[in-house]
Amino acid sequence: MKIAVYPGSFDPVTKGHLDIIQRASALADELVVGVLNNNAKTPLFSAEERVDMIKSVTEDLRNVRVEAFSGLSVDFVRKCNAGFIVRGLRAVTDFEYELQMAQTNRSIDRGVDTIFFTTELNYAYISSTIVKEVAWYGGDISGFVPYEVAERVYRKIRDKKDRTENY
Repeated sequence: MKIAVYPGSFDPVTKGHLDIIQRASALADELVVGVLNNNAKTPLFSAEERVDMIKSVTEDLRNVRVEAFSGLSVDFVRKCNAGFIVRGLRAVTDFEYELQMAQTNRSIDRGVDTIFFTTELNYAYISSTIVKEVAWYGGDISGFVPYEVAERVYRKIRDKKDRTENY
């Protein structure tokens, strides 16, 4: 059985992420979307909320499983008994960092390879950071994320702004 892991923060999951999930799930018997719970970052959504969002927008993909994890991606890959990591490349600027990570993971575990997918051109400029920034200023993010994710982003930002204004 070919198991792949697509790790990331997915804060929030974008249409670019979903493009990679759909294409990678077609190549693997099982694709595990690993939602990184990184204590060094302050995400908009909790790991549980991000897992829930991804499950919601991938429910039609029967071989996709979504799980939160912390620590090294390569350790999570081992835990999942996966043979490879899936990563998306939006632009040439992503390549240098992703290559470094792939080589590091391979040096830690020779049994783990990384497969790169180039993002569809119409999603190449989308990042979770851009989605949050556009939403923060009231912009339209419907072209960047699925409808149900957009609703959650707007609600979360509205709640965050309300808490900030009350202090």
